[in-house]
Amino acid sequence: MVDVLLMHALLKATPYTSALLVVGDVDQLPSVGPGQVLADMIASGAVPVVRLTEVFRQAARSQIIVNAHRVNEGMFPDLRKPERESDFYFVEADDPEAAVPRIVELVKTRIPRRFGLDPIRDIQVLCPMNRGGVGARSLNIELQAALNPVGERRVERFGWVFSPGDKVMQIENDYDKEVYNGDIGYVVNVDPDDSELTASFDGRSVTYGFGELDTLVPAYAVTIHKSQGSEYPAVVIPVLTQHYAMLQRNLLYTGITRGKRLVVLVGQKKAVAIAVRNVSGRRRWSKLREWLAVSMGAQNFCRAF
Repeated sequence: MVDVLLMHALLKATPYTSALLVVGDVDQLPSVGPGQVLADMIASGAVPVVRLTEVFRQAARSQIIVNAHRVNEGMFPDLRKPERESDFYFVEADDPEAAVPRIVELVKTRIPRRFGLDPIRDIQVLCPMNRGGVGARSLNIELQAALNPVGERRVERFGWVFSPGDKVMQIENDYDKEVYNGDIGYVVNVDPDDSELTASFDGRSVTYGFGELDTLVPAYAVTIHKSQGSEYPAVVIPVLTQHYAMLQRNLLYTGITRGKRLVVLVGQKKAVAIAVRNVSGRRRWSKLREWLAVSMGAQNFCRAF
């Protein structure tokens, strides 16, 4: 989702003679940056809006799509065990102590064996938050140990250990290296002699000095907020009451819609119900809606004369 600053830069660079078509899903999480541009544009009534609401027959075969729509409409998703192979599953876990080993087993063994997916490149764990026993920080440690145990060539910096084969995420924009916040890559080499780490982002090699590794974090597990705008062949989403502060409908909806071939929820039905019911979220204060509405009113007034 585009934020106010990026939309401002885009509009400044857009010629007055051109038309702008904005495509998005207003029911997902708002942008990480300030504002709620799409929601304000729609709410202002100043621009024509078309909503796509129909689930066509082919899409209706996907339980990912069906359950995403159910969540978005405030209905409880179908968490029953499927009678046949499905693309949406729920694995019950009553607490973090039970959830963590089940998530690791799903990513390392069960999903790759059943669906033929690579545990590192094809499966992404998406967490409601960073903190806690089933937060992204803790799960990264567990998943790294299970999927890519640290070898001899390694570097430990800023609280993380990196070695060849690790999945990593860039967490700051670096215009010199041409890697940006949210980009996911894979460690190719660690060279202690030159104090350099090389990672591949979409087939392009990027070199980091060991002192620059504060801009990289392991990415076996990331937050749902960080996953916005991305899709993955398979996603595993822990949903437990430990994440109570973050359990919101748009968060769960966003997480589910990140999966292309498979979505697995791991946790408690109670936590899923809390997320589905919670539509409050944190209100974002913006003048964009008001300014657009005033602008539309002024245009109508001018046309009348």
